[in-house]
Amino acid sequence: MLGDYTITGRGAAEIAADVERAIGEGALQPGATLPPLRELATELSVNPNTVAAAYRLLRDRGVIETAGRRGSRVRPRPATSARDEISIEAPPGVRNLATGNPDLALLPPLGDALAAAAARHAARPMLYGASAVAEELGRTAREAFDADGVPDGPIGVTSGSLDAIERALTAHLRPGDAVAVEDPGWGSVFDILTALGMRPVPVGVDDDGPLPGDVERALRQGARALVVTDRGQNPTGAVISAARAAELRTVLAGHPDVLVIDDDHVHGLVELPLHPLAGSTRHWMLVRSTAKAYGPDLRLSVLTGDPVTVDRVRGRHRLGPGWVSHLLQDAVVHLWRTGAVDADAVAASYAERRDGLLRALAERGVPAHGRSGMNVWIPVPDETGAVTRLLQSGWAVAPGARFRLASPPGVRVTVSPLDAGELPALADAIADAVRPYRGAGRFG
Repeated sequence: MLGDYTITGRGAAEIAADVERAIGEGALQPGATLPPLRELATELSVNPNTVAAAYRLLRDRGVIETAGRRGSRVRPRPATSARDEISIEAPPGVRNLATGNPDLALLPPLGDALAAAAARHAARPMLYGASAVAEELGRTAREAFDADGVPDGPIGVTSGSLDAIERALTAHLRPGDAVAVEDPGWGSVFDILTALGMRPVPVGVDDDGPLPGDVERALRQGARALVVTDRGQNPTGAVISAARAAELRTVLAGHPDVLVIDDDHVHGLVELPLHPLAGSTRHWMLVRSTAKAYGPDLRLSVLTGDPVTVDRVRGRHRLGPGWVSHLLQDAVVHLWRTGAVDADAVAASYAERRDGLLRALAERGVPAHGRSGMNVWIPVPDETGAVTRLLQSGWAVAPGARFRLASPPGVRVTVSPLDAGELPALADAIADAVRPYRGAGRFG
């Protein structure tokens, strides 16, 4: 409960501000249960509707969470704290395989692309009132979507995949709504849902993507959106196969009002075909980021979707940043048009290291997963123990807690910094760190 703290205020805004101030000052701790509506209303001599409005404000800001008859309580962790804080500091001399960054040697130089964009800007500067999407970028993105069988739809541009996902969710959902997410999955999506006051519903994953039975269960339980990674899933490397996509589309056909978000974040560096869920419900969005193929600092994603969703995403973007810099958009077009990245060669480079590590682990009796992308997921009996032992052996890996909701423990290894000669030593260290555990099958 609240301990010695007494909530004050007369209006809903005052009550909410008092609670938020108390949390910020440490007078109310994470997990503290707030008084029932009528009890607090009596203490403050206000209408219960006033307290209800205050609690609604706090929930909408991600400050508290409500659990029906169990009441309302301060969120167990701040909505703005990132799962990246669950990390391992790699001391000098330790190989850091925990960052999730691409291989710098495979990223293209940006000088020519930025120079071309600057020259274009000098001739036709972007000014207020112009289209938010550069004409050539929109045309090029649409051509790529068409080539991959993505349904027709308008084009939008945001500052990264997470920016697009957040805007799509807020375009259709409200605080308190449930969202089906992959587990293990991208921890930043979990954080965004928490910050938005939404509730993640875990969906198990295997090498072929989300499990249809888990998706059906989540939707029957009221999930209003589904977020999936089409290829190179972080952290497991899962890829939605053609057969799995067909199964998931069958499930979604029974829930036509669910928002479906496809994240194709490894476009341009993966060798396996795209099998999106786009278009299987009334509202959908597919987003592609340039971060993995062209560099994390090139903050740009292209998206498409149904007209309502894209219009809402673009509308909210106009009210905030306004647009993504056309200098960046033109630079990306230059990179695309000139073939600055050899997608086949990049995919082969990551596959050589990823598959080599998987083979080495299999030879040592250690099951692991990684069908595409730059990560390998290894089930472990004890994350803390495995991470610590690997650190002592000279290897820093990412704790699975960054990527899990209800699925079993694991660790993520990013293969980007590795070369083939290091794989046997790494596999030996991993085998020593996880023995005697042996697991296989699905990830959650």
